[in-house]
Amino acid sequence: MSLSSDNLLEIFSRLPAKVIYKFTSTCVSLSKLPKEAYFALNQAQHALLRDDTCFFIQPEIPIAATQWCNLPVEFHPLPGEESSSGVSKNALAYFSKSVKILCSSNGLVLCSVASENEVKFFISNPATQSSSPIPTSEHLQNSNNFYDHNIGFVCDFDGNFLMYHFIDNLVEWSSYFDCKVYSSKEGVWKEKERFSTGSRNLRFESPVHYRGAVHFISDCSTYLTRDNPYFRPYIMSYRFEDGKSRMWRVPKVARKCSHDKSCDMRIFKWGKAIGSYQSICLVRLQKKVFTIWVLREYESSLWRQNLKIRVRAMKGLENDSSNIQVKDFVVLNGELLVFATQNKVYAYGLRDRRIHKSWDHECDFNVVRITSYMDTLRTCDI
Repeated sequence: MSLSSDNLLEIFSRLPAKVIYKFTSTCVSLSKLPKEAYFALNQAQHALLRDDTCFFIQPEIPIAATQWCNLPVEFHPLPGEESSSGVSKNALAYFSKSVKILCSSNGLVLCSVASENEVKFFISNPATQSSSPIPTSEHLQNSNNFYDHNIGFVCDFDGNFLMYHFIDNLVEWSSYFDCKVYSSKEGVWKEKERFSTGSRNLRFESPVHYRGAVHFISDCSTYLTRDNPYFRPYIMSYRFEDGKSRMWRVPKVARKCSHDKSCDMRIFKWGKAIGSYQSICLVRLQKKVFTIWVLREYESSLWRQNLKIRVRAMKGLENDSSNIQVKDFVVLNGELLVFATQNKVYAYGLRDRRIHKSWDHECDFNVVRITSYMDTLRTCDI
């Protein structure tokens, strides 16, 4: 039985971007598919039913410093995605020329490139090698407001995105941040309600978008007195729709010894793309021990511990793990703990409790940054 052209296009739209590009070289009629707007949108919407398939790893340095050095960007597909997920060498070469990847959302990445006089931001799709600039605004160029991680974005199901910038008001020296947002629908920057962050510094580099709000965890440093209500670490959320801020408790056991110098706590999205259960997970790395809690009841801040394991006790780790140093870590798809050491990246399964795969990396910096990604044909038109 033969299939109609519409049925064939529907089948092709369910394939990963890398596979589609392979087919374009085999048939003239398929060569234009990735550039057809309707097909690209259909493929991107189907891709949202898939989990993140790969990640970038890059040295972590301030945006302003990128004008003086190149930032080598490496790409690695997750276990099982080697043949179907990827970006071209030309795309990686472009990103390695003073371009900093800030964050990723549903097939698009937010990037910056700095020069002596200004910093430019743009949205890019590495799979299609396309990009669109973000209109510049005074608050993005003001050096007093220039903090790398206070900038982020989120892309929705239809391809629209929202870029946000939380600005520390240094004049007032308060715990409220100004909020500016740019919507691709409206095409202009707008001012929102101020974000109440509490007395601690928030870790803007690890946002979690969940239930219509963006969530950030605070740091753990010991610069507050015990009688301060924000003495222990916490999570703050902000709703772009109405500008409401809210504080969330972290597990009591996670707060214990959180002021230890080795303590590093972050939050990530938990769950698979089409799973019935999605939430937030908290990861604490302390004295080379990973502990993970999952938020079971959102409104009441009820957490459940999922994992506790010493790094050197992980099955499949390299033999000489006594001097291992973790430079960065993320949780992907609610099933993999991906972490970088001095010269390797590991993917540790949270279900079967073993190392699924390891990669060599050449990011010879004290701090690196892992950014998850899903290759799609999503357009980045503004």
